[in-house]
Amino acid sequence: MVEDSQTAEARKREQRGWCWYDWANSVFPTSVTTVFGSLYLTEVAASAAMADKGLNGPNPCPADGAGNTDKLRDCDISLFGLDFPAGSLWGYLLSIATVIQVLIVPLMGAIADRSSNKKPMMAAFAFGGALATIAMALVSGTNWELGVVLFILGNIGYGTSVVIYYSFLPQISTADERDGLSSRGWAFGYLGGGCALAIQLVIYLMRDSIGITSGNAAQIAFVLSGIWWALFTLIPLRRLRGHHERPQGTGTERSGSVLTAGFRELFTTLREARAYPLTLAFLGTYLIYTDGIATVANVSAQYGSEELKFEADVLITTILIVQFVAFIGGVLHGLLARRIGAKKTIMASLSVWVLVIGAAYFVQAGQALQFYLLAAGIGLVLGGTNALSRSLFSQLVPAGKEAQYFSVYEMGERATSWLGPLLFAVMASTTGSYRYAIISLVIFFAVGLILMSFVPVRRAIRAAGNPEPALL
Repeated sequence: MVEDSQTAEARKREQRGWCWYDWANSVFPTSVTTVFGSLYLTEVAASAAMADKGLNGPNPCPADGAGNTDKLRDCDISLFGLDFPAGSLWGYLLSIATVIQVLIVPLMGAIADRSSNKKPMMAAFAFGGALATIAMALVSGTNWELGVVLFILGNIGYGTSVVIYYSFLPQISTADERDGLSSRGWAFGYLGGGCALAIQLVIYLMRDSIGITSGNAAQIAFVLSGIWWALFTLIPLRRLRGHHERPQGTGTERSGSVLTAGFRELFTTLREARAYPLTLAFLGTYLIYTDGIATVANVSAQYGSEELKFEADVLITTILIVQFVAFIGGVLHGLLARRIGAKKTIMASLSVWVLVIGAAYFVQAGQALQFYLLAAGIGLVLGGTNALSRSLFSQLVPAGKEAQYFSVYEMGERATSWLGPLLFAVMASTTGSYRYAIISLVIFFAVGLILMSFVPVRRAIRAAGNPEPALL
């Protein structure tokens, strides 16, 4: 059936609106999780530890007379009767937030698929996450516990809204449009995250001249991040239609409360996923190389600081380079996928990852230009690899189960995200060198590349009952 121009234009309008949520939500992982959240909450926790030791007995913390906060991070704080150093708070918080996401987000995805209109649910979690982010500005003094609660709420809002957002992808694009749309969205997200972070870093770097502390700058960053997230979410909510499709099922299967039916559908989906072994093969391959991608992103600052001896200004500049180059990389991946297909482009991208990580081993200490070039190389493949993986996976899931499968996709990524950091830490501790630690991460990309070559994605698309794109 030939599509009329009015229908095609309506779909294009939805696609343009859909991309704006990548722009809106990227501020949370970039500004809150990567930069300001870790720095600020650690400082608040260190202040709490110092106050607690000062009030409750001799202070065993290795602080100097000036109250050096770097040393105060070794002071213990307590939660539920457990004592741990303030400096380790952020690592524990990320782990706890991930576990909570693994428990909650798949259920929300099942409920979203059961709903006749996913937009209100996406709006609720997006605005809820944005509000929690804004409220993080209220964290001050010694009340780091409030920051923990608010970050977890923001993380739930981010993870759930993103899963529902991903589930719109097969509903607003044809099989041949999907790679380009996902790449544009991912690229747009890096551009948005970079623009927001640039504004916040200007405020942070100019804090002395405008009469604010570093803590005040972080609080302003939280407020700006939440407003940015909420404000730009209005665009996709306005342009996306309801998409009232429901997954097939009997009346009995779809009876009961939303919550109990959501649990039932989630368990049914997990059980029925075994009927799509090729989809699971792709998912397993993706989980291997995405663990490598996430690890590189998370440890690059540590590698630059500890092994290459760069100061904070170089590391901040590097973060911005990655963000803006990733925009270009996402666009280029979409263009390349139009010529050779998504699978071949992903394999080419993984090959570049192997070369980039290999180059990281040879970057000389103190050579900022070499580090910036390395950041540019990472940026070129960072966004595009994940964008095309997202679009390709959307073609491997049965219709009506998009949010549930993307929940498994997202949660599988989080559940395996400890492997890369563990390998990095073990190699660093056993060899005494971060260079051997960084080069060890090549294994994730090499194994992912080999396994991807064996995944028959066209057969997997047919098995899921979806139309095949012209190129793969």
